[in-house]
Amino acid sequence: MQELRLLCWAVLLGLGQACPEPCSCEEKFGFQIADCAYRDLEAVPPGFPANVTTLSLSANRLPALPGGAFEEVPLLQSLWLAHNEIRTVAAGALAPLGHLKSLDLSHNLISDFAWSNLHNLSALQLLKMDSNELTSIPRSAFRSLRSLRSLQLNHNRLHSLAEGTFAPLIALSHLQINDNPFDCTCGIVWLKTWALATSVSIPEQDNIACTSPHVLKGTPLSRLPPLPCSAPSVQLTYQPSQDGAELRPGFVLALHCAVDGQPEPQLHWHVQTPGGTVDIDSPNVGADGRALPGVPPATGGRPRFQAFANGSLLIPEFGKLEEGTYSCLATNELGSAESSVNVALATPGEGGEDALGRRFHGQATEGKGCYTVDNEVQPSGPEDNVVIIYLSRAGGPEAAVVAGAGPGQQAPGLLLLGQSLLFLFLASF
Repeated sequence: MQELRLLCWAVLLGLGQACPEPCSCEEKFGFQIADCAYRDLEAVPPGFPANVTTLSLSANRLPALPGGAFEEVPLLQSLWLAHNEIRTVAAGALAPLGHLKSLDLSHNLISDFAWSNLHNLSALQLLKMDSNELTSIPRSAFRSLRSLRSLQLNHNRLHSLAEGTFAPLIALSHLQINDNPFDCTCGIVWLKTWALATSVSIPEQDNIACTSPHVLKGTPLSRLPPLPCSAPSVQLTYQPSQDGAELRPGFVLALHCAVDGQPEPQLHWHVQTPGGTVDIDSPNVGADGRALPGVPPATGGRPRFQAFANGSLLIPEFGKLEEGTYSCLATNELGSAESSVNVALATPGEGGEDALGRRFHGQATEGKGCYTVDNEVQPSGPEDNVVIIYLSRAGGPEAAVVAGAGPGQQAPGLLLLGQSLLFLFLASF
C-alpha cells in the first residue's frame, strides 16, 4: 500500500513537472525515460519528473556524485553513468534509490566510493563498476544485494578481496574480475578455491592473474601453486614481576601473547578498564620500554601500557585504574584469533589470603602441582584456573590481583599479587 501511494504521488507530481532543459523526457515501452547523455554536463541537473524510471547521464563530464543527487527520482529503476569523470561517490548519493535494478558506473575514475550506498539497493540486479580506480572493496560491501545477478569489477586496481565478499550474492550468475593487479599472497587463496568450485560464470579466467610477488607475476589465479599459509593462533600467558629487592608503590603485571601464523600476524592489545577502552598497536615501546616515535609517552617517557615487539605487555604500576579485561588479538590475511584475561584489584581486609590458603592446601592433598615465581603460567584447559598468591612484607602495602586464565574461559580464576611470593598452584574449580 505504501508503494502504491508513492507511485500515485510520483505520477501526479511528474505530470506537473517539466524535463530539465539539457535533457529529453519521454514515455517508451511503459518506462518514463530521461535522456541526458552526451550533453557535456558537469553536474546532475535538477528538475526531473518524479516518475522517471530510467535516467541516462552517460558520456558527460560529471566529476562526482554528491549526497542526495537523485532524491527527485525515487522510482528510478535504471541509472546509466558510464564514461564520465566521476572520482567520488558520496554517502547518500544512491541510497534513496530502493527500486533501482540496473546501475552502470563503468569507465570512470572512481577510487573513493561510499559502499554504504549499496546497502539500500536490495532490488539491484546489474552492477557495473568496471574500468575504474578501485583499490579495495569492504567485506560487507554487497551484504544487501541478494537479487544481484551480474557484477562487473574488471579493469580496476584491486590487489586483494576479503574472503566472503561474494557470499551474500545468492542470485549471482555472472562475475567479471579479470585484469586487476592481484597480490597473490595467502589472502587470495580463498578466491582461487571459490572460483574453481562456484557455479557462477567467471569469464576470462586466464586474465585473473598475479601481478605480485614477482616470482608469480602473470600466473593465472586458477593455476596458483600451493602457498605456505596458516590462520593466526594465540596463547596468552601471564607472570608477576617480582625482584624482591625493594618495596615500591604498586607492582608490575606482565602478560605475554605468543602468536603463530603465516603470514606473520599483526598483534593488537585491547584493554577494557573502568575508565574506558584502550587499544594498543604492538609494539608501542622499544626494548628499553620507552615510547616509540609517534606514541604519546607517559610520565618518564614510558607509556602506561608497554607493548613490546616480542608480544609482551607490561603494566609497570598496576592499580585500581588498570583492572579490567586484557585481550590480545592476532590478525593476518586468513583471519584472526583472540585470547583474554580478566584482572581485578582486591582491597585489604577481604580475607582472600586465608580463603585461598585453605583452597591451596585442599588442592595440594589432591596432588595438584606447584610452580615457582620464575615459571610462566598458562592454562591447560578451559576448566582450569590459575592461582598465584603473593603476601606483602611486614608493614608493607597489601595488594591482590584477580585474573581469569585462558581463551574461552567463563569463570575467572584468582591471581593474587603483593611484594613476596608465598605459593603458586594450578587448580581446577
